[in-house]
Amino acid sequence: MEIDLGKIQANARCLVRRLGDYGISVTGVTKAVCGQPDVAEAMLDGGVAGLADARIKNVVRMRTAGINCPISMIRAPLVSEMENVIQHCDASYNTDMDTILKLGAAAKQQGTSHDVILMVEMGDMREGILPESLNDFAARVIATPGVALKGIAANFACMDNVAPTADDMAALSRLADNVEGACGPFVALVSGGGSANLPWALGEGSTGRINNLRLGEAILLGTDPATGHPISGLHTDAFALYAEVIETRNKPSAILPASIAPELGGLRLVRNDVLRTRTILAVGQQDTDTNGLTFPTEITFIGATSDHAVVDTTKSAVSVGSEMKIGMNYSALMRAMSAPNVAKVVHGKQKMNGRSKHCEIQPYLTLV
Repeated sequence: MEIDLGKIQANARCLVRRLGDYGISVTGVTKAVCGQPDVAEAMLDGGVAGLADARIKNVVRMRTAGINCPISMIRAPLVSEMENVIQHCDASYNTDMDTILKLGAAAKQQGTSHDVILMVEMGDMREGILPESLNDFAARVIATPGVALKGIAANFACMDNVAPTADDMAALSRLADNVEGACGPFVALVSGGGSANLPWALGEGSTGRINNLRLGEAILLGTDPATGHPISGLHTDAFALYAEVIETRNKPSAILPASIAPELGGLRLVRNDVLRTRTILAVGQQDTDTNGLTFPTEITFIGATSDHAVVDTTKSAVSVGSEMKIGMNYSALMRAMSAPNVAKVVHGKQKMNGRSKHCEIQPYLTLV
């Protein structure tokens, strides 16, 4: 895996600038890259307001690397990880009152306070508090020692792959107003969702109370998760997977075993006369989501097993020992980043160091 930090930074900077015109801040989501510190630094260099991850080990990895910006836990904290969440995360997204009570107790024990963002069910049918229960739930959070209600949030296009509408966002804004009216405290953060929200956020309608988006795929891959299409102005090749060719051979397009001497148990191969070049790559299902790979033009993916990917290279000559550059969707990226046998090669690391100074001297990149 080759990672271009400059392109990640440019994507983040472009999105931060464009969304900033609408009063929307950006939280960079690092879960797809397992909290890789260099990628996190590139997002911060691009101007994101903070980071978010779904695994406490990823957060600890970033903290250990010296990243001290606000970091949120976007998956509900595990009871077994409460102390680490309080120690390393400034805020967490929650839907369960028992969990919030335990967070409050852990925060009090550590002599601190922890910010809570309540996830609201808006139709994605993953996690979320039902809208009609939100006011009562928020009131209980406000009354819980050790935690503070920071805001509300929603997910879209995670389970059902349906992008949010303007009506969805208007409804979420009204829920923020309702919580304030019923409970009193100002709802500082109204996080409307993730990368699938970009067409809405950058459209012509009002953004209402929505003042934050949690962006992972858009920054990392420059694509819209609801459609898979590239987002205008963003790099789509910040990550590339390279796989070595371990076999390439002309073979019939179909081969069937047949007996040539039944009494001897002998076999021969019965083939058709159409020869195709089949190439085997040293990458498989243990390394990535092979169905999420994009191969070069004129190369056709045939199938994969745990350690091999088979492609048709009849129209593109390759040789054993050479490497093939392969694109990835979000699922393939996540699997490859978490696979121990996939080496990660980072480009632009030195340029990313010294974030504050770098941000002062780095001009805004206009992407075309």
